[in-house]
Amino acid sequence: MIKKSNILDFLNEKGFFSQIFSKENLYKHIQQKNIRLYCGFDPTASSLHIGHLLPILCLKYFQEFGHTPVILIGGATGVVGDPSFRTSKRPKYSRDFLQFNQMCLEKQLLFFFNNNNCINNKVIILNNYSWFKDISVLFFLRKIGIHFSVNNMIHKESVKKRLIKEKIGMSFTEFSYSLLQAYDFSFLYKKYGVTVQIGGSDQWGNILSGIRLVKKLYQKEVFGITNPLLTTFNGEKIGKTGNHTIWLDSRKTSPYKFYQFWINVSDNDINNFINLFTSINFKKLNIMFSNTNDINNLRNKKIFLAEFLTKFVHGKNALKSVQRITYFLFGQGSKQDITENDCEQLIQDGIPSIICNNYLDLPHALVKANLSTSLNQARNMILSGAIRINGKVQNKKDYFFVKLDFLFDKYTFLCRGKKNYVLIFWEI
Repeated sequence: MIKKSNILDFLNEKGFFSQIFSKENLYKHIQQKNIRLYCGFDPTASSLHIGHLLPILCLKYFQEFGHTPVILIGGATGVVGDPSFRTSKRPKYSRDFLQFNQMCLEKQLLFFFNNNNCINNKVIILNNYSWFKDISVLFFLRKIGIHFSVNNMIHKESVKKRLIKEKIGMSFTEFSYSLLQAYDFSFLYKKYGVTVQIGGSDQWGNILSGIRLVKKLYQKEVFGITNPLLTTFNGEKIGKTGNHTIWLDSRKTSPYKFYQFWINVSDNDINNFINLFTSINFKKLNIMFSNTNDINNLRNKKIFLAEFLTKFVHGKNALKSVQRITYFLFGQGSKQDITENDCEQLIQDGIPSIICNNYLDLPHALVKANLSTSLNQARNMILSGAIRINGKVQNKKDYFFVKLDFLFDKYTFLCRGKKNYVLIFWEI
C-alpha cells in the first residue's frame, strides 16, 4: 500500500485532477471516514482502452488508501449512448451485443483490483440495467425529470456543440442521458452510500447533474472528481481513436503491441506519463535515472513505463513474453527463448509475411519479402551484416535455408537493419 497522509494530496501531486466539486468539503469528508466512490463504464465495446487507465488507477489508489471502489457497468445507459462532446450520433447497439460486452468488461475490470488483500473494502461491481429495467417512463418523468431545467441543459457545452450542427442535432434519447447518469448517482447514494463520482473531464456536466439531484432528493452533499483526458504533449487525445485504438484486451491489442506503444511515446511525454501511470513522483523519477546520459535516460524511462504498464494491464507472464520477443527480434536472445505463442502475438499485430512452398536461398527470400529490390543488393546487404535470420546476423551471401531455421516447423523471421521484419510461413 502507498503511504501518504491523504489520497487527495497524493493524486493531486500526480496530476490526476481536472476538476473537483467542493474541494474543501471533500477533504473533510474523506478525513472523517472511509468512503465509497464510483466510476461508470458503458459497454459500447468488449474491451476498455488506454484512455480508461486514469479512472481505473484512480479507483485503485482510493482502494489502497482504505476506501471502497464501486464500478458501474452501464447496461442501461449503454443503450442510450453518452453524447458528451461527440460530433455525431452514437450507433445503436443490440441487447445481445451489450450483454456480451458487459461480461467482458466485468472480467477485465476485476483483474485490476486485488480483492484478496482488501477484506473490508473489496471492489463492488454493479449494472445500472438492474434498476432501470423496472422504472416506468411516468415515474422517471414525474420524480426525476421535474428536477431538471431544459434551459440549463441546452446550455451545457457538450449539448450546445451538437445543437448548432443542423445536419446532426441531438435526439431526445441522447439528450436524456445526463438524467440517467444523475439518477445512477442518486440511486448509488441511497442504496450503497456512494458519495463521490469520478470520470473523465468530459463527464463534468453529467457529474454535476448527479450532485444536484442528490441534493434535491435527499438534501445531502455529494462530490465529483474528474481526471484529465489522456493527451500527448501537443494536446492530441489518445485512447480510442479509429483504427489506432490501444485496447486493454490482449485479443484486440497484443501485449507486445501494447508495450511498443509506450516504448515509442514522445520524449516530451515520458516524464508526465511516468508520473501519471506509476506510483513514483517526479523527485523519485529524477533520482532513479540520474546516472545515465540524456539518450539512455529517455530510453530507460520508456522501458520502465512500458514494463510497468504491461505488467499492470496484462500480468507478469505477458510481460515476460514481451521481453522474450523484444530480445529475440533485436538480437539479444536466441531462437530457443521464443515460444509459439510469442510468434502468434506478432502475427496478431500484423507483422509483414510471405508464404514459401519450397526452400530458398537468402538473397531470393529477401527479394520475395520486399526487403531488397534485387539479388545483387540483397547479397551486398548480407555481406555488410545488415540481415538477421531469427535474430542472428547471417553474412553468407548465398546462404540456403535449412530445417533448423524453421521455428516450430513453420516460421522464420527475416530482418533488415533494426526494424524491417518479415515473417516467412513455410508450407513444405
